[in-house]
Amino acid sequence: MNEFQTVYQAIGEEKIKELAKYFYEGVAQNEALRALYPSDLEAAEERLFLFLLQVFGGPTTYSEQRGHPRLRMRHLEWAIDDNMRNHWLSTMFTAMDKISVEQNIKELMMSYFVKVANHMINQ
Repeated sequence: MNEFQTVYQAIGEEKIKELAKYFYEGVAQNEALRALYPSDLEAAEERLFLFLLQVFGGPTTYSEQRGHPRLRMRHLEWAIDDNMRNHWLSTMFTAMDKISVEQNIKELMMSYFVKVANHMINQ
């Protein structure tokens, strides 16, 4: 990835879609995270996919459909403490290990996820 390329340009839409799929496969197996979601994870997976596309430099479909992400506000109804953040990060990092991306891109994405997960803590 060169300095002018976005994550989206470097890895493409399919890898981001795979990441969302693998993440929600992990959510389904994680009792703490699973309790936060409705029985059907399909809509949540699609929202994450669209959000990640936008965040990593792709189409802005997420904002066009849902408005500004306002992640912290959208998640205030759930108690997110250090433990829940760790569940989320562990599940996301496991999902990242299942997609093949260059190490520098992986580190950039992981850094973003840590920053956002820390920002979401509300307990």
